[in-house]
Order: sequence, then structure tokens, then C-alpha cells
Amino acid sequence: MSIRVAINHKTVYKFDRSVSLSPHIFRLRPAVHSRTPIKAYSLRILPEEHFINWQQDPFGNILARVVFPEKTRKLSVEVEVIADMTTINPFDFFVESYAEYYPFKYTEQAIKELEPYLEVTEDGPLLKQWLKDFDTKQRTINDFMVYVNQQLYKDIKYNIRMEVGVQSCEETLTSLSGSCRDSAWLLVQILRHLGLAARFVSGYLVQLTSDVKSLDGPSGPEADFTDLHAWAEVYIPGAGWIGLDPTSGLLAGEGHIPLACTPDPASAAPVTGATDECEIEFEFSNTVTRIHEDPRVTKPYSEEQWHAINALGEEVDRRFIEDDVRLTMGGEPTFVSVDDMEGDEWNTGADGEHKRKLANELTFKLSAVFAKNPLLHYGQGKWYPGEALPRWQYGIFWRKDGVSVWQDAELLADIHKDYQFSVENAFQFMHRLCQHLHVAKRYIKTAYEDPFYYLWQEGKVPTNIDPLKSKLKDTIERRTLAKLLDQELDTPVGYALPLQWDSDKQAWHSGPWEFRREEMFLIPGNSPMGMRMPLDSLPWVAPDDRDHQEPQSLFQPLPELGDYYGAVTRRYSQLIAKKNEHPEIIEQDLADAEDKLVKVPHTALSVESRDGRLYIFMPPLTSLEHYLEIIAAVEATAATLKTPVVVEGYEPPRDFRLERLMITPDPGVIEVNIHPSSSWKELVDKTHIIYEQAHQVRLGAEKFMLDGRHSGTGGGNHITLGGATPADSPARRNRSNYLDFKIKI
Repeated sequence: MSIRVAINHKTVYKFDRSVSLSPHIFRLRPAVHSRTPIKAYSLRILPEEHFINWQQDPFGNILARVVFPEKTRKLSVEVEVIADMTTINPFDFFVESYAEYYPFKYTEQAIKELEPYLEVTEDGPLLKQWLKDFDTKQRTINDFMVYVNQQLYKDIKYNIRMEVGVQSCEETLTSLSGSCRDSAWLLVQILRHLGLAARFVSGYLVQLTSDVKSLDGPSGPEADFTDLHAWAEVYIPGAGWIGLDPTSGLLAGEGHIPLACTPDPASAAPVTGATDECEIEFEFSNTVTRIHEDPRVTKPYSEEQWHAINALGEEVDRRFIEDDVRLTMGGEPTFVSVDDMEGDEWNTGADGEHKRKLANELTFKLSAVFAKNPLLHYGQGKWYPGEALPRWQYGIFWRKDGVSVWQDAELLADIHKDYQFSVENAFQFMHRLCQHLHVAKRYIKTAYEDPFYYLWQEGKVPTNIDPLKSKLKDTIERRTLAKLLDQELDTPVGYALPLQWDSDKQAWHSGPWEFRREEMFLIPGNSPMGMRMPLDSLPWVAPDDRDHQEPQSLFQPLPELGDYYGAVTRRYSQLIAKKNEHPEIIEQDLADAEDKLVKVPHTALSVESRDGRLYIFMPPLTSLEHYLEIIAAVEATAATLKTPVVVEGYEPPRDFRLERLMITPDPGVIEVNIHPSSSWKELVDKTHIIYEQAHQVRLGAEKFMLDGRHSGTGGGNHITLGGATPADSPARRNRSNYLDFKIKI
């Protein structure tokens, strides 16, 4: 993938009288060693009556010697270069083994051949002081080149200087500023003082506007730009001549097109010649024009192509409306870190600490853009064979009617922040939550790790290994064991509240959880407490006697969602009001009906303190109304205790009254499951927003190969087709048209 450009460089000298021109030397042809592919070149000189002789100078540069037999009042030189701006990796080279580290010594043969490029011609006091302050400790040659170039970039301010010639090193170091040719010559002399062969380079610099604005520092020019430029090249055995540009602190890339490379700036001047004495009017222009652009990750379409695609999308929308086709479309764009493209988690690994951090930042960004007061849910994702634990899944859930699911974002905890919450905070939270749910506190069950299991595991550890110490290379089981033994096994993990909706009473119901060992010991592991409940140890209930919660049908019309915060608030207010009316009465726990056997729920909500944060594990529910009521009670409790929480466990049940956007890990990428769009414009807007927000958290949809070429992330990038509800899906309503549509795709 590349951009082909046409560089046009025109210089015109207008004389106030007819003058004779001496033979002129033009060094305006790209050098043969240019790494930027040159597809075409032309040189046009006026007056047309002239003789041109192409030749090479002693340093291999191609130059044109032009003789003008007649006097003239105008000299015009126009150069056009067609170049492919193919991305170049400036570090794509090998180095001889003896030159891998600086300092090194050239071979005797190389010293003879490089003699003009090793000559030190300036040795002033400021230059000596600069060299004295320069850190010459041993470095890899790549690090050395970057370091010396960066130091000069920091020390010398770049300016445009129209005066003829090149400043001396002392002049540049005195003013601490200079043009590109001044900085380049200073770098050449510094490198020679440091024992490295260096040469002065004049050429074209091409800078194209970036498709995506930079997150770090300037984004480059606002418009495509080209001009004559100067930089330095250093000779590294095995690699050859490597370009260093001290005006940017970077190595030369595809935008640096060399014209002449010489030991001294005087031999690299673009034009050399003389005229009779006269007054001269000088004109020049440098332009760059894009003449071809290959599709690329950051710009897959030209403006014309995108206009046509957009028009087609709007036309498809129009026809869908006419034919009553209620198609919705989602997608799964994938992203990678722009800072660590080589890390395992951004190539093959499904999980990673950096990936989780960026996914969490993206979750907050997208929730702020798409959703009004949403619930942020941290749940379990897919679990593939060979993976030790299920993958995580960050979800954003919000109501389509605009009513808040979670009112105060400050009460949603940051999963990367330690709030210093302990098991005591979990205890307080669970007891207060029972009041908001209006269920009996006596059914709260304290959860412990199983001491017998972990003592058995400790007994299996070899005698020469300390079970209290763990290393990153240890298995998950070994690290978990060390963490638990470092604590005390009789310390509660958290608290569980058996919970179920009572359809008869239209209220929440709890019941006793009794175990043969009396206390509730969790299934061994390091997953959240809610995933390790010993449900098989609960009293057995015949299948016919169990409460089965049938999932609500998505094909049936559903009523509007209610005000669950209001219901929770009123219920809690009534409880507090009764307590305040008779402060002398000691609060009693809620009682069960005497004439009815207490049922034992087999689902539970749990509150657990982990890593200084409070986690609320939501139970499995089949009704969205019930889920939202628990969420309202949880937030009301968090507000009362001023305790931010993390909501995890089971996500809200599928319901077309609730919108969802999921962020999940996949091997090498972060995947965003976009909520469906019902029109082409809506889909375009969402896609633009998601890519921009991902960019802001340092996620991108492109990677680079070793040779510098762009490539995609390697993720799925799927699209999904359906309807706002199952009944609206074109796969059901317009089956024949839908199948024909799929075949055409």
C-alpha cells in the first residue's frame, strides 16, 4: 500500500538585461541509492538552446552540466519527480558483528575508502564543549544513532534562513539555531569527531498530511508539503549509509529523497553557476500532488468512492422503507494497542493486563458517548478449550426509553483503583442491601475458602519450596495457594444472600442455606465468589417442586419499563419512617409466614471484597424488571454508604427494551460488539465514533509488518444482520428477499 506523488520543483531567474551564463551544474536528480522508489523523472531547462551532459561526480552523484551558447534574460529550471511513498522502516538493516555497539573501529580498507568522510574540518571551543558533555558510554549502534540525533534536535532550534551558504559549527552553537543545512553540517562534524564517517546530504523532503491525528506531539503538516532539505548520513558497516535528520530527531524515511551526498556542503548545492553582472528577480515553487492512493487501513476509500458508497447506503435505506424491511445491522470492529504491537496480548494472547486497562478506558469513553446513565457490567465472556479461565467481558447497558439504569456514575468503582475496602465493608453493604430489597437479614450466608482443600494442596508442595511465595511463572493454582495461605483461611471471603422473586407476593424472597458442614465453603478457585457457590451441597429438591423461571418470550409485546428507583426508595423510606416513629423499639428481622414452609432459593446475590474494591455478583434472572430492581437497590445501598461498587456476575437478560454494547478480548485484539443500527447513517455515525474514541485511548485498527507496511489488526471484524426484535427480523418477515440479499452479499 503506497501513495504515489508528483513533486514539482520550479526555479526561475529573471535578469534585467541579456546576460551570458557560465556552464551550470544541476544536482537535482534523485540519487541511485534513494530508498524511496522513483517511478519517473524529468528536467526541463529554458532557454531551450542549451547543451546538457549527464555525468557522475567523484562521489557517485548524478549531475547535469549545462552549457548555454546564447545570451538570455531568463533561466528556468523545472524538475518533476514521480515517487511512491511506500512506508520505509528506517531500522530495516543488518550490522556487521564488530559494529553492533558504539564505539567501534572501521577496518583498514574501510578507512581508506571513507577518508573524505572522516575528515574533521572544524574544531572550535563550543564544538569541543558539546562533545565533552556528550555521553559516549557503550550503546547498541541503533541506540547511539538515535541518541546523538535526538541530542542535536533538542539543542538546536530549527529556523528558515535565506542567506547563502552554511554556518560554521561555532555559529550554530553560539545562536543555538540554524537552518536544516546548518544542523546537518554540525551533525556531520560531530559524527566525524566521534570516529564515524559522515556526509552531507541535500534532497527533497516530502511530508504528507496524516490520515489520523497524532496522540503524541504535532500531527505534521495540515497540507501536503515538499521543499529542498538537508540532513546527514552516517556509514555503519553492514548497513551502509543511514540518514539522520537533526531537524526532527528522526532517522530518514520515505519522505527523504536524496539528490547529492558529499563530504562538504559546497559540493552538494542544487545549482552552481555564474552570470554577467545584473539585477536578478528570483521565483521558485515546490509542490507535491497525490496522483494515486492505494486503499489502506486508515483511508480505505477515496472521497469519490466514499461518496458513492454513502449514496448507495441511503438508496438501500429508502428501498427498505418502501418495502417495510426492518433490517438492523451491527458489527464487531477490532483494535490493538498503538504502543505495544509486538506484545503477546496484541498478537496471539487473548488476555493481558494492558489489554484489560485499555478495554476499561474504552468502556468509559463509549458509555459517555452512546448511553444515558448506563450500567457498566464486568462479567464472564467466552471460555475456549486450553484457556485456564473464562475470558472477561465488559458491558454497557442502557434503557432505550432514556430512563437511567444507574443514576450516579461516581458510584461505579474503577476496577483498577484500590479503595481499601475490606470484608467488613462487604458485611455492612449486604446488611443494608437487605433493607432496600425488604428481605430477612438472617439468611445472609458467610462464605469461606475450604481449609481442608488448601491444607491438602499445601501438603503437596515440595519441601524445598516456600508455599507462601509465588512467582509470575507459577501456575494460577500455585499463586492462588500462596495468596490464600498468606491470609487466614478463617477470614470470610464475602457474603451471599439467597434470592428469588416470589411471583405470588410480587416481592423478593430469601431462605436458609444449610450445609452438612454448617458453614458455606466455596468451590476452590480464584474466580469471583458468585461463580464458586456450592449449589450441589444445598438440600435436594425434587425437579417438580423447584421454582422454574421461564425466560420471557422476545416475540411477545412487552410493557414499558417502570421506575424501579422510585419503588426501592419508597420501600426503604417506609421502613425508615416506621423505625423513626418508635425509636424505643429494637429493630426485628423480617419473619416468614407461619403457615408456609420456607422455600430454599437456588440463586444468590453475593458481595465480596477483592483487591480493595467491593464487587456485587448479580444472580441469574429471566425478567429485566427484576434485574433493574436489584440494580436500583444496589445503587441505593451504595449511595447510602457512599461506597462505589463493581457490578459483575450475570448480565441483564435479553430484552429489546434494553440496549447493550460489549467489549471483549480476542486473540491479539480487543473486540467491540456494536449495538444494532436501523439505518445506514446511524451505522456510519456509530462506526466513526467508536474508531475515534478507540484512538483517544491509544487503540488503533492497524498494525505494521517488519518492513513497515500497514496491515489490519487480524481480528474478526464481523458484521451482524437482524431486526430490532425477533418479530421484526427480515429473516422471518421478508424471508425470500432476505435470502436473496444474503446470496448477493
